[in-house]
Amino acid sequence: MTETRASNIIIRLNSFPKTISDAKVNLTEPVATFANNALANCYEPTRRLNECKQALMPMFPVKLQSQLDKAITIAASALEDYIVWLENNKNNMSEKFSVGRENYEYFLRDIALIPYTPEQLLLMGKQDWNRSVAFDIYEEMRNREIPKPKIFKTIEKQNKQQRIDESDIRKFLENNNITSVPDWLKHYKTEKIPAHIIPFKNMGVVDDLTSESRLSEDAVAYIPDPSPDLSYFRLATAQDPRPIIIHEGVPGHYFQLALSWANSNPIRRHFFDSGSIEGIGFYVEELLLQFGLFEDRPHTRETIYSFMRLRALRVDIDINLALGNYTIDQAGAYLALTVPMDEATAIEEARFFAMTPGQAITYQIGKLQILKFISDAKIAQQEKFDLRNFHDYMMENGNVPITLQRWEYLGLTDEVKNLWPTDN
Repeated sequence: MTETRASNIIIRLNSFPKTISDAKVNLTEPVATFANNALANCYEPTRRLNECKQALMPMFPVKLQSQLDKAITIAASALEDYIVWLENNKNNMSEKFSVGRENYEYFLRDIALIPYTPEQLLLMGKQDWNRSVAFDIYEEMRNREIPKPKIFKTIEKQNKQQRIDESDIRKFLENNNITSVPDWLKHYKTEKIPAHIIPFKNMGVVDDLTSESRLSEDAVAYIPDPSPDLSYFRLATAQDPRPIIIHEGVPGHYFQLALSWANSNPIRRHFFDSGSIEGIGFYVEELLLQFGLFEDRPHTRETIYSFMRLRALRVDIDINLALGNYTIDQAGAYLALTVPMDEATAIEEARFFAMTPGQAITYQIGKLQILKFISDAKIAQQEKFDLRNFHDYMMENGNVPITLQRWEYLGLTDEVKNLWPTDN
């Protein structure tokens, strides 16, 4: 580990007390449900941070090891104090976590630039839910005589197959004229979760998709040993790495972000809402299904349709949590039963979406915006329409909301005017 990276870890650990002190001041309207979410994530911080320290020490520069030891103690103490503060104050916190219609509509119109009402979004999600369930039924019947895929026996075999699949997907994109894969673009790889990250593997997606200043590095996603007891997305990856390669890696998040980070316009290298990014990540899953990528492993098509069911349901969950129609437990139970998926992942999703209103719709609604964008482009350009050109533009400008991409690419202003109607 470089001294710079080690120093950055120490700086962040030492920042914990100030961050938590500020949090206590800034939480002027704390919510009991979110306090419980924080407590669920922040269990046993001293033990977990010490496990992290023990794993980091062998790779840490010797001259910084004593500073790491001290910083871990400082960070753990701050988190333990925060837990006590949350426990002591949560009974006085509000039970209302929904942002309400007015705030939600403001987010849609002025932040995400989505030209639809909550009711329109619910209908759009329901229509795609019906479609995904029907297609899932067809696929299961189509594959009923084909043996189910087995889980990889070892993580080494899974990582080896992941590298083969990632390379094959890049070739597939070029050979089918779907989108351009630049020679300079590095790879998206999986590795076993490092020991220093294991104590915090419940804190979100464990990956490193690089950054604007690190385009010469491979992206890495950290995975556990394959097992039938893995959670929803992990289990899918342990059977076939490709669905997650596509969404998270190539041609999904890493691919799009890397191309956007290389955009000649520096403003477009950064995003302020994930709507277009998650829309692209979801869109490319079915794109490659329709192009026939999964013909060699047909049960993976069922995985894609299961993912589609989940993303359609997220629209319902997001909007009804934001409008106060669902509790988190109700939303989690609904996801677990209806996708279906494991209860732990379902509750984790519901908690996250309650705290980030507008995020869960981005997958489904972003994809539908892209499909409308393609349709409009084909009608406008007729025989001049080029799918590869379209995708190249969308990927390079993937941080820009789809509504604005459509305006620039086609000159169509109807959606923008729908966002901000005028009398003129």
